[in-house]
Amino acid sequence: MEKTFSYHHLREFTLEVFIHMGCSLEHARLASEVLVSADLRGIDSHGVARLSGYVRLWEAGRINAKPNIRIVHETPSTAVVDGDAGLGLVVAPFAMQVAIQKAAAVGTGWVSVKNSNHFGIAGYHAMQALDQDMIGMAMTNASPLVAPTFSKERMLGTNPIAVAIPAKEQPPFVADFATTTAANGKLEILQRKNEEAPYGWIQDKDGQPSTNPHELKDGGALLPLGGDREHGSHKGYCLGAIVDIFSAVLSGANYGPWAPPFVSFLPLAPDPVGEGLGHFFGAMRVDAFRPADEFKEHMDKWITRFRAATPVAGKEVLIPGDPEREMQQHRLENGIPVLAPVVKDLQEVAAKFKLNF
Repeated sequence: MEKTFSYHHLREFTLEVFIHMGCSLEHARLASEVLVSADLRGIDSHGVARLSGYVRLWEAGRINAKPNIRIVHETPSTAVVDGDAGLGLVVAPFAMQVAIQKAAAVGTGWVSVKNSNHFGIAGYHAMQALDQDMIGMAMTNASPLVAPTFSKERMLGTNPIAVAIPAKEQPPFVADFATTTAANGKLEILQRKNEEAPYGWIQDKDGQPSTNPHELKDGGALLPLGGDREHGSHKGYCLGAIVDIFSAVLSGANYGPWAPPFVSFLPLAPDPVGEGLGHFFGAMRVDAFRPADEFKEHMDKWITRFRAATPVAGKEVLIPGDPEREMQQHRLENGIPVLAPVVKDLQEVAAKFKLNF
């Protein structure tokens, strides 16, 4: 069962929650926009379903509601940002703006972040570059839930990558994907629906394939993109490792198995190798390579030709970003469906802060 809520209602409610956590109005507005943008784009695993998790992290003292987000090292084209344990939903947009400003000045900007928390959907941050005729990139490391190929031990997060590329008349190209076969949030949705997971998503504690969406609670692990070696899991492992290194080893955040868990009931690693979670952002001015209008005209041609590729029977060829853009339009007009267990979570959050939901 699910209920449907308007985008405005969910955003206003999350805004009130972040304010009651002690966030400034500016930070609360930004955090609520980033969070609910996930629901709007159909990435339900990273939207309001995560709100109670942020509240619990804040209650555990692992989120600073009033962070002093600052640049701690920089060159003309690079920077390291210290998020001061703030909401990643706020730290990430700050860092992305630094990357955009540096790109505006010297052509490209690259920013690595430490001492942050879960930042919502990567695509939101990458897309901030589009209006500036820039290509945007965003990635983050995350709770260690993923076993490298041939490993029984959880060493990496779902470690998403997003790339947003502007076009002229066509909608932008927006790729936003986890480096695992499925994001952990999708397992949580299956748990709430009492459904099994497809083979290739998870393994049990002995490294054997499983369809039990609760497997992580029993020592199992998510699998890298590809699922197993025969289907290219070593490539997903490499992608996740690159994200971990760019986001955390480069910035001074915790990496690999030391990355802090999103759930507040799991303890932090006793021997941290850095500070908080890490992110990595990039912005590239298109006209640093060729005239922006010329590039965007060719992006239109690229998109149009790929969309017109001969499809297999009963299918259509999509451009990265198409499903999310269509879902956003649909949900703005018809509302956002929220599963009953998530509604219950939100009602409990509302009661905690004496709010109405």
